[in-house]
Amino acid sequence: MSELSVRNTGLHLLRRPGLVLSGAVIALVLLAAVAPAVFTGQDPIAGVPAERLRGPSPSHLFGTDETGRDVFARVVHGAALSLRATVIAVLVALVSGAALGLLAGFRGGWLDSVVMRVVDVVQAVPAILLSLALVTALGFGTTNVAIAVGVSNLAAFARLMRAEVLRVRSGVFVEAARASGVRWSGVLGRHVLPNALGPVLVLATLTFGTAVLEVSALSFLGFGATPPTPEWGALVAGGRGFLATAWWMTTFPGLTVAAVVLATNRLGRALDGERSGR
Repeated sequence: MSELSVRNTGLHLLRRPGLVLSGAVIALVLLAAVAPAVFTGQDPIAGVPAERLRGPSPSHLFGTDETGRDVFARVVHGAALSLRATVIAVLVALVSGAALGLLAGFRGGWLDSVVMRVVDVVQAVPAILLSLALVTALGFGTTNVAIAVGVSNLAAFARLMRAEVLRVRSGVFVEAARASGVRWSGVLGRHVLPNALGPVLVLATLTFGTAVLEVSALSFLGFGATPPTPEWGALVAGGRGFLATAWWMTTFPGLTVAAVVLATNRLGRALDGERSGR
């Protein structure tokens, strides 16, 4: 890359400080999930009773909870579990939804009708209610929460993938591949899927923020990890009884969730704009 190109890229980023800040937030959260020791050396599980309900200070940036545990350490260590559940949820929605939409759009006929009626039923139920029903059936735990959230969000991926496949399959290159004798599975894998996948990946980025909220909501309701394992939603729930005397127990984990959701949505909009040429 030439020096002029690097300079132009830098100027472009400087004109979009919100995008740079969003990228920084996501990078910090990912680093916290992978290497929490970089941010804190405090134990997120063991507390010091003598330091219970201490307000934010240089020694405890987010204060301490009712058992003397450092809230900042619990937020940092909770990133791994919360983000893992979110990634699993998005992957479940992306893979299952895209596969359904791909088959329905390419094969058409009765298969298209059946798949889209199932998608209509899934989309008719609010995502959080469907997630609650599924996690109740599957049982408690972070992985089950992730699967429930993923299934409740697959309808949007199926619809978008079907629409993109219908657009791509009418292209000249697809007709040429069929005319040359390429099997339908080869046409699907080599020509249709690569050209239809772009918008679906952008949707996955936007869905990441929604999935963070839904995973945190189910964790808030007690369906996630077993206490005292730190998880963002559970941390918000744990501070409900101390709002009047220890506001930081709920505020800082809640602000962390809000920052991650806003940052991922900003990045998703930027990717969508680049794809659309805006």
